[in-house]
Amino acid sequence: MQYQAETPEDYITQVPEERQEVLTKLREVIKENLPEGFQEGIQYGMIGYFVPHSLYPDGYHCNPSEPLPFMSFASQKNSVNLYHMGIYAVPEIYDWFVTEYPKYSKRKLDMGKSCIRFKKVEEIPYQLIAELCRKLTPEQWITIYETNIKKK
Repeated sequence: MQYQAETPEDYITQVPEERQEVLTKLREVIKENLPEGFQEGIQYGMIGYFVPHSLYPDGYHCNPSEPLPFMSFASQKNSVNLYHMGIYAVPEIYDWFVTEYPKYSKRKLDMGKSCIRFKKVEEIPYQLIAELCRKLTPEQWITIYETNIKKK
């Protein structure tokens, strides 16, 4: 579902009431665990965490006026989806996450390239997400991003 929000708080107030507490907790876990330098805001219609232009003036190559995206989450019709570009770009982080996930959940991992779908929101593995958040600094993400862009 698409929400027309200007701020993360605005986004959370627009989702169905039964999802608001879950998204608030997810937001708190992310904010408490992301390394310093990432900025929070609304990006691509979701609550996003990105490298601001003050740290990376070039911005996102597809749209340089946008800051470099890193992580986001959204409330969809049947799930809460978490997007993490490190999982997509760094095989070691992907492998780590896939290995660790069963230690935190009895459910089968529902995952795309950078998207992790949580259909049972009461079973979101917040501790695992906290660990995932701590895996990359903004500077590390910039280096990985630039390395991958130059390959194309």
